[in-house]
Amino acid sequence: MNIRPKLLIFDVNETLLNMEPLKNSINESLKDERAFDIWFPTLLQYSLVETITKNYKDFSEIAESTLKMTAHQLDVSLTAAQIKSVLSPITKLSAYPEVSNTLEVLKEKGFKLVALSNGKPQVVDEQLKYAKIHHLFDKVLSIEEVKNYKPHVSTYHCAYSLMNVLPEDTMLIAAHGWDIAGAKRAGIQAAFIARPGKSLYPLALKPDITGSNLNEITTLLLAL
Repeated sequence: MNIRPKLLIFDVNETLLNMEPLKNSINESLKDERAFDIWFPTLLQYSLVETITKNYKDFSEIAESTLKMTAHQLDVSLTAAQIKSVLSPITKLSAYPEVSNTLEVLKEKGFKLVALSNGKPQVVDEQLKYAKIHHLFDKVLSIEEVKNYKPHVSTYHCAYSLMNVLPEDTMLIAAHGWDIAGAKRAGIQAAFIARPGKSLYPLALKPDITGSNLNEITTLLLAL
């Protein structure tokens, strides 16, 4: 039987924030509607290359490098300045419609709320402030604390340790199967937001809670 967690760790991009403006920017600039869907998994892949090979480059640098790779794959030439411009919408993403109100409810109910992102700390701060939800978090964390990218288990361990909460009292909320897999293997609870196009990794432990949006996750959480 699940126990109600005390600490909720939120992934940011695609979990809380809608990446459609960035998707449009990349697809239009690379003149291919597949471009974003090629680039984003490549970004995640090479962030894990850094972690697995015990190296570290910040997420923005990897994002720019993998966009250059994607452009080359699609036979498009972009300058360094153009790449930065194409990626600039990352700090101008709106929260999904239900996010702000549900975060307020969870905070009022006494949950500790933490945002945990692979992004650079200053980028994550800017994102959450633009989306008008930064003030709802008790702490905003980046993997720069450990210099390993999610879903490395050390990222989740770091988050609950910094908040002085036990792993069994911690839950990750994310819209990515790889993030859910990492959280479960780190020994914490997990809630999967099944946003359109998102799916779970079949070989991983199942999430404790699943809902189509944060409203549904919140309802299930409050029932624990």
